[in-house]
Amino acid sequence: MPRLRDIARAGGLPFAALASAVANPVAARDDVTHKVCSPDERICFSLTTVDEIPTYSVTRDGQPVIAPSRLGFMLRGDGKFEHSTALGDATFAEADRKWEQPWGENRLMREHYREMRVPIVELIGGKRRIDLIARVFDTGVGFRFAFPDQERLKDVRIDEELTEFNIAGEAEAWWITAGEWNRYEYLYNHTPANQVGTAHTPITFRRKDGLHIAIHEAALVDYAAFWLQRIDGQRFRTRLSNSSEPSKVRRTAPFDTPWRTIIIADDAPGLYAAADITLNLNEPNKLGDVSWVRPLKYIGIWWAMHLDQWSWNSGPKHGATTAHAMQYIDFAAKHGFDAVLIEGWNVGWDGNWIGDHGRNFQFAKAYPDFDMDKVAAYAKAKGVAIMGHHETAGNSGLYAEQLDAAMDYYARYGVPSVKTGYVADAGGVLHKDAAGNEIWDWHDGQWQSRHHLEVVLAAAKRHISINAHEPIKDTGLRRTYPNWVSREGARGMEYQAWGDPPNPPEHETNLAFTRMLAGPMDFTPGIVSLTGKGGRAVPSTLARQLANYVVIYSPVQMAADLPENYAKHLDAFEFIKRVPADWERTRVLAGAIGDYAVFARQRRGGQDWYVGGVTDEQARELTLDFGFLPAGKSYRAKIWRDGPGGGIGGDRFAMTVEEKTVTATTKLPIRMEAGGGFAIALTPGR
Repeated sequence: MPRLRDIARAGGLPFAALASAVANPVAARDDVTHKVCSPDERICFSLTTVDEIPTYSVTRDGQPVIAPSRLGFMLRGDGKFEHSTALGDATFAEADRKWEQPWGENRLMREHYREMRVPIVELIGGKRRIDLIARVFDTGVGFRFAFPDQERLKDVRIDEELTEFNIAGEAEAWWITAGEWNRYEYLYNHTPANQVGTAHTPITFRRKDGLHIAIHEAALVDYAAFWLQRIDGQRFRTRLSNSSEPSKVRRTAPFDTPWRTIIIADDAPGLYAAADITLNLNEPNKLGDVSWVRPLKYIGIWWAMHLDQWSWNSGPKHGATTAHAMQYIDFAAKHGFDAVLIEGWNVGWDGNWIGDHGRNFQFAKAYPDFDMDKVAAYAKAKGVAIMGHHETAGNSGLYAEQLDAAMDYYARYGVPSVKTGYVADAGGVLHKDAAGNEIWDWHDGQWQSRHHLEVVLAAAKRHISINAHEPIKDTGLRRTYPNWVSREGARGMEYQAWGDPPNPPEHETNLAFTRMLAGPMDFTPGIVSLTGKGGRAVPSTLARQLANYVVIYSPVQMAADLPENYAKHLDAFEFIKRVPADWERTRVLAGAIGDYAVFARQRRGGQDWYVGGVTDEQARELTLDFGFLPAGKSYRAKIWRDGPGGGIGGDRFAMTVEEKTVTATTKLPIRMEAGGGFAIALTPGR
């Protein structure tokens, strides 16, 4: 195999050019190993055959990260693609380019990798061929399979993908169960890696030597999401999400699978930074000018329903009335919020809308007590946008039938962003076949993968952004379709209203280094009342609610509490009004998964910074290093932190607000009480 330094640099050839450069397969040889290493040479991906089965491994600094792991497919009607295979000649490319996110955690991105493409060819029968493409970054690996156009594999029906991940070195894992009824909305398990069951990704591992590894996927398009199923010991295998079809994936060649990603770091903060791989493995923006996609902060007719003070359905408790909407618009205008979310305005919520699977929803018809013309005109006059809402109860087929009319309706009223919802048990996604028969599918299966993208594209035609709840997991498609601004895909703040149990203090410290590795989450923070349904106490301090705006990123960021509660906590409300929803750059200052997390983010286009820290049920003292600030410049720091006697076992509202002058050389001790946190706004000095 030629060495990388002897190969003419490809400069990041387009994928089509790489595909045309693939060499002819060579004869079977078990001793053939193809290898590609990261630009800094520390991480290497190797591909070989063992007993004529394709097998890969990943090393870092010469030490195993992924021990030899098999690759293959179960193909319906065409047997197993795994045995009696050989590797063809490898071709190589390299890319080093910078690109700019229109919004995001970091404005400027670097896409720097080395790539290898290797044909895997059967030695018997029809000699089918599947190519493996591996890209190795300084922070991890992405690899995918390309199905070329060939006589034996035109109509490709995949029953199962047999990609394995054999974790090298004893490890512990943080994970949520996959394939169960509540989609992605589970509390995180923390177990030895050899006790994981079937998990959603991202799943995070920490080895005994401290190395952090996260497994996920990127560019999930027209394919089933995978669950990670433990086979034995620390050997895992992909298990594609269930489908109503006989096969889990059906595609016409040529096509590429999503990328399987392995990110690697020395610690939890490094893991968050390494997750840029997910974005870099997606295609660039396909929508053209996306200046109409804008981050925003919003309030909404939402929390009162979770408290059972208002209802989504019509009647005496109906929340989405004209009068309520105008009151919220007034509040948003007075306090500088960009938009008001209004849930429950459209016909279809009456009765058991979940049990009826949303069959009565009408996405362009309002209840009689909600006057969209009047509300939209009032909002426009006040300089406030309406954030739309489409709940489907998992009836994606009905939504697809009404999609154009629904998006046209919102476009007429200048709605810039729509929150979609798919509240249904796993396996409860409803659509119809060509004959009108009802078909049931999964939230993360191929059918729903297609559906979400259809919604995003329909919205883009009207310059509308999408914030999907009960979604398919985030795999970085926001790079390709920047109007896919956020999604849920984990337990959010509503579980503090009625969850059994509510989210414990460790929840956000888990999310930061698991779910947030995938992308933005509409967590809906800011419950300053610290009170849920029926007066239940939220296990959080007041300062922690502020910290969540920095720790849990979303470009559509909600102040979720009732307006009257913000009037009672004006000190806290000041930070909520100040903190941006979009960032120039992000730094993770400190953290340990499940224990604590401290983030610093700089305002997009500004010089001010914001810092947020959260801890688990343990009080914690740490020293903040402000070395991320520009040298020689002073900043005024306004600090909101847990006060004396605070914490979830004390006075949850105890909060100290103070100001200090800091520079890049400042080391500031700070304490977080049990279940607490802190938030800091840093403004450049004159």
